[in-house]
Amino acid sequence: EGAVVVERVRNEKGGFGYDAGSDEYTDLIKAGVIDPKKVSRCALQNAASVATMMLTAEVLIADKPSKDDGGAAAAMGGMGGMGGMGGMGGMM
Repeated sequence: EGAVVVERVRNEKGGFGYDAGSDEYTDLIKAGVIDPKKVSRCALQNAASVATMMLTAEVLIADKPSKDDGGAAAAMGGMGGMGGMGGMGGMM
């Protein structure tokens, strides 16, 4: 049970902890288990924060994937002449 593991590890010092791979309590650093506490703590805090937001939000919006890609954009039409603009050489 998680509470039992936490209580036992909390009472020890240094890198002591529970190695779930071998199902034993040991010095995790000597056993080669490398999991920085700060990274684990931040991950748990962020997960709890997201879960709290989802539970307290009145509405959750998700993006439903669409099969239609919308196709290509329309081609740009050619530009017409600029006739009738006096004073500009060659454009009469």
